[in-house]
This record gives sequence, structure tokens and C-alpha cells, in this order.
Amino acid sequence: MTAAGFHEGERAVQRRAGTEHDADRLSGMLDAPWLDGGFSRFLAARTFAALCGRDASGRLWVSPLAGRAGMLDAHGTVLKVHTVPAAGDPLAGLPAGQPVGLIAIEFAIRRRVRINGTLDRVTDNGLVIGVEQAYGNCPQYIQMRELRQVPAFGLVPGAAPAPAPAGSAGVRGELSEEDAGQIRRSDTFFLGTVHPTRGADCSHRGGPVGLVRVEGNELWWPDYPGNKMFNSLGNLAVDPTAALLFAGFGSGRVLHLSGTAVTEWGAPGEPGDDGGTGRRVLFTPSAIRSGPPLPVRSHQVAPYHQNPPLT
Repeated sequence: MTAAGFHEGERAVQRRAGTEHDADRLSGMLDAPWLDGGFSRFLAARTFAALCGRDASGRLWVSPLAGRAGMLDAHGTVLKVHTVPAAGDPLAGLPAGQPVGLIAIEFAIRRRVRINGTLDRVTDNGLVIGVEQAYGNCPQYIQMRELRQVPAFGLVPGAAPAPAPAGSAGVRGELSEEDAGQIRRSDTFFLGTVHPTRGADCSHRGGPVGLVRVEGNELWWPDYPGNKMFNSLGNLAVDPTAALLFAGFGSGRVLHLSGTAVTEWGAPGEPGDDGGTGRRVLFTPSAIRSGPPLPVRSHQVAPYHQNPPLT
């Protein structure tokens, strides 16, 4: 499924942004991975990840995975995930044989690793992913928080979170006031994108509270300066299919959105161009769901020290 180097969408965005030369210096990050060593140790200690994949109907979603240390077991080119999306989650019972993207993140130390590959096997209490790409991202825009297990969930590796309350799994087409409020109060979300031959990808987005603007039933956010590879925006340049996850680390409320996204280019410094790149991403949801409550919480946050101010 994957191939070495950047694909045509990534290259197109890099050219338009003038970052091809900078991206070339990082292209080795996309080489075939070997997860033993530092990758394996980092993943083994994680208690939170986000997974991008498709449900049985083919719709793209991003879902949280949470448990105790040990839920991510990586060796060679295989990642074993000793938990599954909870009952009531849009990816509960997701089919095997599909491309998936996973990001494992430790907010407390502002570190993250992205893993892309193929979901080779699904069991009642775990996933097996054949890994084709694995690379770390910088600490930019990660808000520092320490996640703590909610005692009522009693999570252990291999145990899924409690199911969602009755009625919370219904799909809706319009954002509710509660949805819009949660989005506007968020300082962190996760973006899922796909490419027809390179598979799925899941990335982290963070910034000050209010970075995501809600206008009617659409939302948008400014694109901040990053690693200049443009993996997510490159996917969107080829396929607009996208999914968002807003995980309420304080409230426990989980909001899933599936739809399409497009990168809009303007003049740097325009109102709302918080990062000064002249780029923003416009997302239009076609399906919205509330998920099971998060089995982890955090009630204190230290914002990233270089979050761009809202403009």
C-alpha cells in the first residue's frame, strides 16, 4: 500500500507553500519502519491513542483508544493494540483488511508518534496492525496535561471502555449547540485523512482555546507552521474525505465528525490566520456522533508556550 517518498498531494502542497527543499530533508522519516528500540518503549508506556479507520459502511472516523500502559505492543513491523473501540463508538467492530492511521501521544511530555499501516486482524479485545510508516512529530502545539483513569472504568489492557449511554450513538447531520460549544472550547483535536494508495493517517492539532471556529454547520481552523511535510493537507489535496475527534479531557464527552475538508489559501496575516501561513482548513460534516465517555480525564492544562494568539 505505501511507497517510499512523498505522494503527489504532499508534493503539490509543498510546492505551493515553498517547502519542497525542507521536506526533502525529512523524507527518510517515511521509510519502512522497524519498531524495536525507542519506538517500542515509547508506545509501551502510552495510555492514550487515536485511531483513524472506516466503519462497516465505509465511512471514515477517528476514535479514542485508552487503557493502561502496555496497551500498545510494538515489535518489528507489527503493532498489537490490546484494546478496541468501545461499544457505541463509530469504529466499534471495524472491519479488518483496511488502511488505518494511529497516533500515540503523551501530553505530559509533549511527545507523539504516528503509525500508518493495514489493520490485519480484529478480535474481541484487540487489533493487529501491519505497520508501513512510523515516525515521531515535534512537540509543537501540544497542550501539557496528565491523563488519569476514571476509577469506575477499571481499565486493564484488553478491556474496552464502558458503553455509551442509551441513545448517544445516533448519527445526526447538524451540529447541536452542545457540539458547537465543545468545539469552540477545545484546545486539542485529531484529524483523520486518507489517500487512495497510501492509506490512512491520523494527526494531532492543538492551539489556544478557540482555534476551531464554528460557522453554521461548518468549521475551520488556521493551519499553523509545522514540519513542512504536509501529510494531512497532502492527503486532502487528493481526497477530501476527513474525520475529526474532539475528546473532552475535562468533561469526558467525546464528539466524532465525519465529512470532507479542503485547504483554503489566502494572504498571510488575514483575520483568522493565527499562524501566519495564509492557509486554513474548512471542514463540512456529513455525519456527527457522540461517543462513549472517555475513561480518562485531565482537569489541569498548561498551554504550549508558543501557541499563536487568536486574531
